[in-house]
Amino acid sequence: MAADVTSSDRHAFVLTISDGVAAGARQDAGGDGVAQRLGELGFIVDRAVVADERAEIEGRLVAAAADHALILTTGGTGLTPRDVTPQATKAVLEYEVPGLSELMRSEGGKSTPHAYLSRSVAGVLTRCLIVNLPGSPRAALESLAAIEPLVRHALDTLAGPFDHDSMAHPDSEQPH
Repeated sequence: MAADVTSSDRHAFVLTISDGVAAGARQDAGGDGVAQRLGELGFIVDRAVVADERAEIEGRLVAAAADHALILTTGGTGLTPRDVTPQATKAVLEYEVPGLSELMRSEGGKSTPHAYLSRSVAGVLTRCLIVNLPGSPRAALESLAAIEPLVRHALDTLAGPFDHDSMAHPDSEQPH
């Protein structure tokens, strides 16, 4: 991904999802690392922390999608009952981009088989790309590195213009 991003798509949001970080009991090493890397790539980064509460996660994602081209979450993608990030993300997405999650797991699997236990989701909400990263700082950065070559094109595509805007949507009521 190029280090220079255009003004329309250079705003990113890092949402850390962690009971421990939200309570002030743990440092946000994963969110810090992801935000630093995005800054190196030329993004203006906003951040927030929420507990592992589905309604809070959904609300933050919807609000952030209005002003950001990219949202990266860290945490809440594991197998415990408190890990609800994928469910919250799926609830607000217009559509998924499963290849990004598959790529992150595949690349992570080269370092540890635990990567295949991640339930990370990626998708789009109002022209904003949302990607769940694991909570482990190392895994979060490895996952981000795996998708970096694709993020620029994804954001450019979502920003438009769309060469097929004049075509009828397959689900529309217009005759085919």
